[in-house]
Amino acid sequence: MSKKIMRVFTTFTAAFCLTAGLGCLAGAAEEKAPEDIRIALIVQQSDPWYDDMELGVKQFKEDTGVDAFVLTPESSDPALQNALVEELTAQKVDVICVNPNDPMSLTSSIQKARDAGIPVITHESPDIADQVDLDLEAFQDEAFGQLYGESLAKAMDGKGQYCGFVASLTMTSHMNWYKAAIEYISENYPEMELISEEPFVDENDFQVAYDKTLELLKSYPDLKGVFDCSIHGAGISQALIDKEMSGEIKVVSLAQPSMSAEYLKNGSMQFGQGWRPYDTGYALMAAGLKLAKGETIENGTDLGITGYDNLTLQGHLAFGDASIEFTAENIDDYDY
Repeated sequence: MSKKIMRVFTTFTAAFCLTAGLGCLAGAAEEKAPEDIRIALIVQQSDPWYDDMELGVKQFKEDTGVDAFVLTPESSDPALQNALVEELTAQKVDVICVNPNDPMSLTSSIQKARDAGIPVITHESPDIADQVDLDLEAFQDEAFGQLYGESLAKAMDGKGQYCGFVASLTMTSHMNWYKAAIEYISENYPEMELISEEPFVDENDFQVAYDKTLELLKSYPDLKGVFDCSIHGAGISQALIDKEMSGEIKVVSLAQPSMSAEYLKNGSMQFGQGWRPYDTGYALMAAGLKLAKGETIENGTDLGITGYDNLTLQGHLAFGDASIEFTAENIDDYDY
């Protein structure tokens, strides 16, 4: 078939597909080579958690040849993530992945990307799942929040005053975990007393968590337990150590072994919980590649990494089974 006839045939077939409502041409467009597919991940900020997530992205790039990369804003200001989404949209990347600091604030720039034909995948943002192509979660938030409540109650023997921290009041996942934890405690441990219905905020910052804990110790001398939905529960533990109260007030926190191991071992933190950022970074890229190639993500989809090898779908929400519980006894089994 001559090139001229081929062009006419392709144009005719494309028009037919659109008229028939098929939406796309199967085989008429040449599939991109892996190195020509660009998938970006915008993280929340620079810290060890996201450093590990970036390692997963780099491994995916090495495994597949896809141009997968991470962008890190200078601070956790949501406006900076918005600017990065719009910049990537202008660059016409193939897929944008983002772990929002404030999911609702990103919806306008996300819509611009989708209007430009760029699929968008979020993480830790179930409240905007219907406004993105996919929201990929490590687990179901309610179960993870209940684990906080169960672990803290166990450490406190089911009695005494307690409170919770989140990174910010706009972080959907943290607020979901917090609410699930306090509801679980309220229903099952009547001798535990919540000192504040609203969580305290540590801004995902060790020093802020440290300083807020010192304030709490002054204001609530009968405090017996704290859980932190932020990665910086280590700041709480360090404050207790410095006040020679290690072990007197029980601590349960979102944890990364490299940041929390010493506190679990010395008894200033009783339990940690989390998931492997590396695995999430890899899974986000794998999901992005599927969307870039026009494939679907369904119940049972395997993204090729631990915890995300058998997804459960609820609309645009995809759940893995990637949660990990850390204790002084098992923390050395993890090296990230």
